[in-house]
Amino acid sequence: MTPNKIIRSKRKTISITINEDAELVVRAPKKLSIEKIQDFIYEKEKWINKKKKLIEDQMKDASLNQNKLLYLGSLFPITLNQTSSKKLIFSGEEFISNSNNPEILSLSIKKWYKNKFKEIAIPRLEYFADKYNLSVNQIRIKEQKTMWGSCSSKNNINLNYLLIMAPMDVIDYVIIHELVHTIHRNHSVNFWKSVESIMPNFKEAKRWLKENGYKLRRL
Repeated sequence: MTPNKIIRSKRKTISITINEDAELVVRAPKKLSIEKIQDFIYEKEKWINKKKKLIEDQMKDASLNQNKLLYLGSLFPITLNQTSSKKLIFSGEEFISNSNNPEILSLSIKKWYKNKFKEIAIPRLEYFADKYNLSVNQIRIKEQKTMWGSCSSKNNINLNYLLIMAPMDVIDYVIIHELVHTIHRNHSVNFWKSVESIMPNFKEAKRWLKENGYKLRRL
């Protein structure tokens, strides 16, 4: 099995990852021989094949839904209406775009998602913060590559607006997760007990995000 990419650096250990394009990426020390890299790949071949198949299946799933958009956990078709006065609108049953230019459409989708997420998520966060007497400084809505949310030592909370594609209970879970970090800075037993006390079914939402998060990142 030949790696798609070998990234060499001053690191002392070797590692392998399968990226979102199902490519095998090896990170290795500068002077490590190709033979030793191949031996390492051979040792991990079972894991590599399993991971590659998972991502390839996810890519097929994404390609089947190219003309649809995820919104609050459901798929809705995108239709073209060049007479529409707005770049993108949601009718409740479908998304309507006035352009079929891929770049314009992508920008319109991101803008719509971000605005809608602000509209939905900020009141939810404020509701939970008030109800459970949790102190929040600033709320920032952004697109993050690796995180759904974060909470700083100053209680500034960041939320990933791509969560607008997830079901409402998943959005609530991420909000509650970050709010609880204002009192528990790590993922201790007490942290998870606090999350559960606010959201008893949080494990279902957490599982959904783990299994379906890739769909939200392929915008």
